[in-house]
Amino acid sequence: MLLIPGVKFIFGKLYCIDDPMLAVTKKGLCFKNPVGLAAGFDKNATLFKSFRHLGFGYIEVGTVTPLPQPGNPKPRLFRLPKDHALINRMGFNNEGVKAMKKRLEGRATDFIIGGNIGKNKITANEDAANDYLQCFRELQPVVDYFVVNVSSPNTPGLRALQEKEPLTKLLLSVKKLAAEMHSTQPILLKIAPDLNSDELNDIIEIVKTTEIDGVIATNTTISREGLKSSQHEIKKSGEGGLSGKPLKSRSTEIIKFLRDKLGNEPLIIGVGGIETPGDAIEKLNAGADLLQLYTGFIYSGPSLIKQINKKIIQGK
Repeated sequence: MLLIPGVKFIFGKLYCIDDPMLAVTKKGLCFKNPVGLAAGFDKNATLFKSFRHLGFGYIEVGTVTPLPQPGNPKPRLFRLPKDHALINRMGFNNEGVKAMKKRLEGRATDFIIGGNIGKNKITANEDAANDYLQCFRELQPVVDYFVVNVSSPNTPGLRALQEKEPLTKLLLSVKKLAAEMHSTQPILLKIAPDLNSDELNDIIEIVKTTEIDGVIATNTTISREGLKSSQHEIKKSGEGGLSGKPLKSRSTEIIKFLRDKLGNEPLIIGVGGIETPGDAIEKLNAGADLLQLYTGFIYSGPSLIKQINKKIIQGK
């Protein structure tokens, strides 16, 4: 649709705010505004050229794996309208890192693209580092930052990589490769909202030990507590990660915890339950430098991006 002459201009007028007050500069990157599209939406880097005209300040593509994989059996995405939530069990369905790299080659460099990387389902956890390193090698010339995703609940055993020892080893191996490649792209870690206090303290220690550049808080949750939807609806949807409004408070709580413990230096991206400008401001006040939308974008549409950016300007 955006290939039709004039449509990009119209969408730009409708949804985009170009104001220097919105710019965020951190870790060597300058984001036109703090509102990004979370990973999981543009899995194969097929939408970013169009979606930048909806007002996003940046877009995160992926999660991508070295080899193409079909993901989990369908249906695998469900709405819970009463909760303004989604349940998904996609399973890293994607066309593989080489296909993504090809689409990103020659892209415009005036718009920030992040690369969210993961492991293939068939790869054992003890060999997982090889998958992350392969994705890093392929995408290093074509993305602006990296996200190591070990927190999706939809790949069996993946969240075990969040444990202190394997996660430290994984991040150090990615950092080592980055140094060898003379890469300057920031490296972020995406964490689950289901971590307990001890596990969050381990994350703090890991971030400091590995000297990665920041954290994305948070991925989807496996919890079903406090939902308004009926038990029949919830059971019908089945297993998977829950996103949207029910995640709002927990993700904000974790953002505040991270900022208090890590100080001002790391980049923190807040995601989870942002469906109003007020939700966005709450995340920023808790310590997030940037924001990401997924479920709120699905329920509210692209007008939400402009509303958030307007609210940020008003606050300044």
